[in-house]
Amino acid sequence: MSTNKNKYQYAYVKKQIIKNIENGKYSINEKIPTEHQLCEMFNTSRVTIRKALDQLVLEGYLVKRQGSGTFVAEKKTRQTLSYTAHQFKEQAKLQGKNPDITLISLNVIPADIFLQEQLLINLGDPVQRIERVRKIDNSPVQYEISYIPWYIAPGISSQNAENSIYKTLENSFNVTVSYTTKNLNIMMADNQLSFYLECQLGLPCFYITTIAKDDKDRRIEFSKAYFRGDKNDFTIERSFP
Repeated sequence: MSTNKNKYQYAYVKKQIIKNIENGKYSINEKIPTEHQLCEMFNTSRVTIRKALDQLVLEGYLVKRQGSGTFVAEKKTRQTLSYTAHQFKEQAKLQGKNPDITLISLNVIPADIFLQEQLLINLGDPVQRIERVRKIDNSPVQYEISYIPWYIAPGISSQNAENSIYKTLENSFNVTVSYTTKNLNIMMADNQLSFYLECQLGLPCFYITTIAKDDKDRRIEFSKAYFRGDKNDFTIERSFP
């Protein structure tokens, strides 16, 4: 009975804190009551309170600041997982956020068997590998690696890579993205993701792979993108004939 009661208390505490955030009782960047105060407010144990708070941090509702306490986190960045005229920077700006793209590396590699299958090119064909981190208000939210066949867009520059790749393809290489296929999974942050996303090991992350095609049905890009689960929110749009 006590185990079930603890589970109920944990869920109840979590639900009430979320409710207080959503109705404005706790504002963004406001410090919430201490663990001791929450124990008294909910008449429950510190273990239960700590479990609820830890889960809310993982889900992006709260953020812990060492030596200062626990605060209400900034709202997640909402992105659209379907066709939209607005790219990453435009979507972020519409939400009042300051977006930025940092280029980590840009080089040309020979296609291995995996890239041969994803891009439908010959083994050993030159492929441009673009590694980037996307940031919102100077905080990393997405780490991605894009692969674009050389014959599609020979000589993508560093300046191009720090902006929208799709706009670069259209404006500089006369290649228009007409169709994308995305696959969404969940994974925990490993050492590499923890480094680039500046997050704790084991943080839940969205993992999305994308194959993009142009109007000639050519596969023009394959990408792998990792999104911090506590800083991103996705909207899925569907239209029906």
